[in-house]
Amino acid sequence: MAKATKRKTFRIKKGDTVEVIQGKETGKRGKVLRVLPAEERVVVERVNFIKRHVRPSQKNPQGGVIEREASMHISNVKLVCPSCNQAVRVGVRFEGDSKVRYCKKCNVQVDKG
Repeated sequence: MAKATKRKTFRIKKGDTVEVIQGKETGKRGKVLRVLPAEERVVVERVNFIKRHVRPSQKNPQGGVIEREASMHISNVKLVCPSCNQAVRVGVRFEGDSKVRYCKKCNVQVDKG
């Protein structure tokens, strides 16, 4: 019998500005490029670079070493509040019939809309 797994939901979304709070990149800020909910990871722009050796191909005829962003665990980043400009925890509340994220520090709505 297959075990039913609950789909994880996170309070960090693609396009959010986040700050790294743990690891070798601590203190760096960037925009979230991708959220990988199955692996509980995020890819942040200009943070956590890795080098990959690439063979020559049609797309990359030269080949060589490519530098790109690697994913990091979602617990190592915090959302940056647009109003207080600090890395904060995020809460969710219902306004009307929709969920809205808000800053736990200054109690201001984070979502645009």
